[in-house]
Amino acid sequence: MSLRGAVDLAAVKAAGEAKEKAQERARTAREQGAPVASSAVLDVDEASFEQEVLQRSASVPVVVDFWADWCQPCKQLSPVLEKLAEEYNGKFILAKLDIEANQALAQSILSQLGVQGIPFVLAFVGGQPVPMFQGAVPMEQARQVIDQLVDVAEQQFGIVGEPIGESPADDAEESALPEVPEDPALAAAHDALDRGDLGGAVQAYRNVLADRPGDEEAKAGLAQAELLQRTIDLDPAAVRSEAAENPTDPQAQIRAADLDLVGGHVEDAFGRLVETVGRVFGDDRNTVRVHLLSLFEVIGTEDPRVAAARQALARKLF
Repeated sequence: MSLRGAVDLAAVKAAGEAKEKAQERARTAREQGAPVASSAVLDVDEASFEQEVLQRSASVPVVVDFWADWCQPCKQLSPVLEKLAEEYNGKFILAKLDIEANQALAQSILSQLGVQGIPFVLAFVGGQPVPMFQGAVPMEQARQVIDQLVDVAEQQFGIVGEPIGESPADDAEESALPEVPEDPALAAAHDALDRGDLGGAVQAYRNVLADRPGDEEAKAGLAQAELLQRTIDLDPAAVRSEAAENPTDPQAQIRAADLDLVGGHVEDAFGRLVETVGRVFGDDRNTVRVHLLSLFEVIGTEDPRVAAARQALARKLF
């Protein structure tokens, strides 16, 4: 097996470059006069809820503030949430929903969750609802809950936001930084992968991550090496036959998806697991969801196919 290009990995380093691309988008938007900073807080209604909340939550946690003009506690809580949204600068988006102007939508959501009063704050991550709190809460309590939300979004869903606004001084400082040479440990891991030493590559990437848990390039390399390690001894015909005969067997579908990805059939791999998420429940659903997120790491979170799959996953989960 030729490992270089065995998976469609033109974006092997895409995860590591995500921050730079986000910063570039922010700079471009600022140069074009777009209201970058104000996008941390937005008003949503029944017409925009699907796009601005559910679809947007595939790439950034969205916190929904259910409020009404007659609600005095809402007037205490809303400024707290707005201040935090600006402070967190893109780690989450605050969407404000006026329940009086959008009664059908608000009633549908609140009744499903058994909520009878406002203010009520509900987050969406990857299209999945995450209840936050009900009633007005102080700033520090709200901050603690949002910190937990941001951590859950990254650890369980692989979803992180991106900076909304940056100062020109920050841009100049970043551009003045010297280029950092490639880390020898990371280079050794890449070389092991290219040689077909999968065990050595896995260990080398893990060593890098032990020192730098946030190294996106090492995460992507480890995901690729583990994928190849899982599939190298599989019988493709047997795997595909088993998957066809057992559409609700999580492990059968996972093995087939892995083979799809190794063969370069990225959309097929993602689509198979998204459909399986829609067929199974409980622990089986979570197993498939988590594996799908690991395949996103292989391709790179900036790849448009990953964004499309995240949206499809969100529709299945919610």
